[in-house]
Amino acid sequence: MASIKLLKENSAIFIIAIILSLPIFTVGLNILTPDITLWKKMWHTTLPAYIYNTALLMLMVGILASSIGIISAWIVTAYDFPGRKWLSWALVLPIISPPYIIAYIYADLLEFYGPVQSSLRSLFNWTYTDYSFPSIRNLPGAALMLSSVLYPYIYLLARASFLSQSQSQLWAARNLGLSPKAAFFRIVLPGARPAIAGGLALVLMETLADFGVADFFAIPTFSVGIFRNWLLLGDKAAALNLAGVMLFLVILLVIFEAQQRQGNVASSGRTTAQAEKMRLKGPAAFCAMLFCLLPVCIGFIIPLLRLIYHSLTFSNADAGSFVTRSNLFTYIKNSVGLALIVAIIVIGLAILLAYIKRGNVNPLKRISIRIATLGYALPGALLAVGLLAPLSILDQNLSGFLNIIGVWTGGLILTGTVIALIYALSIRFLTVAYNGIDSSFDKIPLALDFAARSLGVMAPKRIYKIYLPLLRPSLLAALILVFIDVLRELPATLILRPFNFDTLATRVYWLASDERLAEASSAALVIMLIGVIPTLYLNAFLIKKDK
Repeated sequence: MASIKLLKENSAIFIIAIILSLPIFTVGLNILTPDITLWKKMWHTTLPAYIYNTALLMLMVGILASSIGIISAWIVTAYDFPGRKWLSWALVLPIISPPYIIAYIYADLLEFYGPVQSSLRSLFNWTYTDYSFPSIRNLPGAALMLSSVLYPYIYLLARASFLSQSQSQLWAARNLGLSPKAAFFRIVLPGARPAIAGGLALVLMETLADFGVADFFAIPTFSVGIFRNWLLLGDKAAALNLAGVMLFLVILLVIFEAQQRQGNVASSGRTTAQAEKMRLKGPAAFCAMLFCLLPVCIGFIIPLLRLIYHSLTFSNADAGSFVTRSNLFTYIKNSVGLALIVAIIVIGLAILLAYIKRGNVNPLKRISIRIATLGYALPGALLAVGLLAPLSILDQNLSGFLNIIGVWTGGLILTGTVIALIYALSIRFLTVAYNGIDSSFDKIPLALDFAARSLGVMAPKRIYKIYLPLLRPSLLAALILVFIDVLRELPATLILRPFNFDTLATRVYWLASDERLAEASSAALVIMLIGVIPTLYLNAFLIKKDK
């Protein structure tokens, strides 16, 4: 009886893993059957530029985001200065801002006819030849835009690690003559290495997946190359080849993250959260406050104020202010509906996977779950390209069969409809929900499950009566996170969305690409404001620890 139940569980989780890993298999199969001629053509034309720009962008973003995240996390954890408590949660707010929106805003602010250069010319009576202003539409500019909104991944994990480290080790190092700087680099930073490396892996994955910033700044990266080859040039083979290279980079990042997780450092004694913080005064306090305030201003406050300004001042009836823009509510309805459907599907799958895994984790389960939850590491462009080819074949056969038997007389059922988009986004964001729900499942004693089984309660009723009430906080957090992620997803939505189906993200992209940022401001503002709630909700846990 037990062996039959185990076989059913293994079969269920294996089938789920196959369904959710379809893009990986499609792209992987294309790599195993290479077209040498096409690879040579790509190598002599676009591939070196894609490799160079993507690698350099990831390197620059990794260095900049790590510097901001680690230093700001240590400052608000170890020191006390005016505004520290406010800044400790405000430093997380830039994660709300989609990178492509930040790129649109700063390009608008810093271009020749933007308010910054116009004010300088007016103030100093300059002409075009009297001054030189750096351009933001390049690799360093893209790295700055991405770093300004991605550093909170490193900040959150680094700060959580700093809060849990033993303060006695730090003070012992100080008593042995180490300066605060030396103690940080020799004691604190090595202890936080696994958490920082995990945050860095997330930052690099997001950088690899970015499409909006690179496309707007005309930087040829893998995501941009996939999009252009698939949709603009119609070269599906080249797009699949680029997706294959991107998949290889994703695998390297996943391996890197897994290796770093194995290095978690245990700590005992008083933590830095419980210890008295070092009080900063004068110039030192001002510098600490300025360092923490600057990324908040760049990544959240300035973009938010600029969007509010555009939304309030642009009043064209067709695409103007928030109140009069009738089409905006259609985009909100599409975005919210899509996000809710994906979030509900993802939460259900996450509960199912976490429950099947519970108790007895054999190698097949472990591997299947790992494959099924690999989607968050897959860029949206890779997901879309990896899904379209097999879905097209399946769709043609399915619709043809249904036409023959007289059940369906229309066109394709999956591709070109919102079903394909929901499928892709569910694959991409399952990991977000699964990680939190699985960790909460682990905290529930197995005795509850055994007791319910002994009373003859079936699995669905056990999940509904026992686990769902206990998992409510984790379910709410997962629902909010997935909802926000779907709301701002761009490349997969651009490729897979049906005709005449626009979301807030695609609306912002198309308008801003045409340099119509004022018209896109209301949709961009909605995306940012909706993200405030989950960000503050998640950061509340750290604030409770750090009182």
